[in-house]
Amino acid sequence: MATIVGSIATSHIPAIGGAIAKQKQQDPYWKPFFDGFPPARDWIAKVKPDVAVVFYNDHGLNFFLDKIPTFSIGAAPVYHNADEGWGIPTLAPHQGDEDLSWHLIDALNANEFDMTVCQEMQVDHAFTLPLELLWPGQKCNLRTVPICINTVLFPLPSALRCYRLGQAVGRAIEAWDSDARVLILGTGGLSHQLEGKRAGFMNPEFDQVFMSKLVDDPLWVARYSPPELVELTGTQGVELLNWVAMRGALTGRVSLVHQNYHIPISNTATGLMVLAND
Repeated sequence: MATIVGSIATSHIPAIGGAIAKQKQQDPYWKPFFDGFPPARDWIAKVKPDVAVVFYNDHGLNFFLDKIPTFSIGAAPVYHNADEGWGIPTLAPHQGDEDLSWHLIDALNANEFDMTVCQEMQVDHAFTLPLELLWPGQKCNLRTVPICINTVLFPLPSALRCYRLGQAVGRAIEAWDSDARVLILGTGGLSHQLEGKRAGFMNPEFDQVFMSKLVDDPLWVARYSPPELVELTGTQGVELLNWVAMRGALTGRVSLVHQNYHIPISNTATGLMVLAND
């Protein structure tokens, strides 16, 4: 059976792609953010994953305001990155794992999660940049399965529903007839709002409590409804639902390997967590 080696949660911001392209990793503005990643890469080299299941949110590349599924999953042989209009380089495509995708689709359906199944799927910066941060300057050879959560248009799924989605994914991975080592990624957040009267809003106090609770008390965040989470974290900060789903997928004794928190990068509070699944 397959093994879940652990998980990594990290922020995704288009400006990160621009900083990488312009080699600004050592600039004072960017250095505290990029300096958080070497320990995560060292851990990856130790656990040697074969597949990454990525919880993320789409930014209009696949779904727009006229149609946004609550939960969708890729079942494609390859996932292409496309120009989103941010001026960041288009990255190389990522290989899919169709066998794991269809195994998850069947298992999630049996667990009453009605997934939108995408046999063709483009992936945006929320999917590609975390992989580029974790495998810098080289092609990421992991097979991948993207799972997209609506964090854009109300009604949003609750934190509890996202956690239960992650639990169903974790159980299914461990029942997958494969010797693959699987890494779970959760991308997005943390607190930020990019528009309206609260543009520039961040909430570091909430972010850091959320990160600390994610290890041993992951359902702490479920006390808040989606509107309350938007109020606490900003309209884009609710992307932390991807982190919640990621945490739900861990089935063992969870321990914190590494974390980093830096504020701000492009009006966003950025976080990084590495969790082992022992």
